Amino acid sequence: MTRSDERSEELTAIESEALARVQRLGSGQATRRDIEETRHWGSQSSAHSEALAQASLLWDQLGPAGANLLKRRGDSMLADVRRQPRMTRRAMLGGALATSAAAYLVVSPPLQLWPSLQDVMADYRTAAGEQRKLTIDGGVKVTLNTGTSVNVQSGDSSQDRIEILTGEAVIAAASASREVRVVAGDGEMSARQAQFNVRHEPRSTCVTCLDGEVRVTRHSSVAALRAGQQVSYAALGLAAPMSVDPAEVTAWRDGMLIFHDAPLGNVVTEINRYRSGKVMVTNAELERRLVNGRFRIDNVDGILTMFQQIFGAKARHLPGGIVLLS
Repeated sequence: MTRSDERSEELTAIESEALARVQRLGSGQATRRDIEETRHWGSQSSAHSEALAQASLLWDQLGPAGANLLKRRGDSMLADVRRQPRMTRRAMLGGALATSAAAYLVVSPPLQLWPSLQDVMADYRTAAGEQRKLTIDGGVKVTLNTGTSVNVQSGDSSQDRIEILTGEAVIAAASASREVRVVAGDGEMSARQAQFNVRHEPRSTCVTCLDGEVRVTRHSSVAALRAGQQVSYAALGLAAPMSVDPAEVTAWRDGMLIFHDAPLGNVVTEINRYRSGKVMVTNAELERRLVNGRFRIDNVDGILTMFQQIFGAKARHLPGGIVLLS
């Protein structure tokens, strides 16, 4: 390795500061002031924002379990990230997509310690573990579940429009003359005098009719749901409707989570929606163990304790609300 190569392996002052700030945010001891100062620091210049993005990306790639390794080998590991193709800035004219390190920070904040741009711009949103009830102009009632952001638009006298950006909500439309339209991803729901649950995740959307009738449309595919029916859609298209128990789908409104022969890995994914930090299962066999039961949302950490007792799992608690189950 040449002397110039050695110098390229060394962190600049800005990169070192970025790494230190990301480590601080993931320490479990970060304050609101730390978050605000980091956001301000990253906005000083493109060099600051890119260094912070690279440090954040490295943290994401390692996972918080690698925090100690990151502290010991930060210079060489961040240098590896620097050698990867960098995010570029493209003109937005002509429909081109603009991407940059700053955009990465806005869309994917380090450890999700501050809201994404999409969340900040939403009309209404809830934090982890929070629920919220709304009544929009047309009399439509909306109950937001944990980690949900929505936009609301009251149109003419015959229609209301709700866009679910992320998360889960129950929509209750009481009027026979005024239609409610709900958009989630590339699908749309429409209903009058109906109640339905919509869960919109990055890769799929699930719609459950609780009462009345709901029309679900994705491109040219259409499904008409009645009470007790559910349909999902994703990149592959709109699935066939299936029968479900509406009370179980909306148990979250009563502060409960219900599982029937659910792999523990899936249960942990659900638990992560309701708590800060993240639970990760590091044992493949443990991840496949089946879970049955009713659990309270306000005691999700108690569920983890139960897993230790029933399955003999070991829990390692790390800074930032991270728990490793093995």
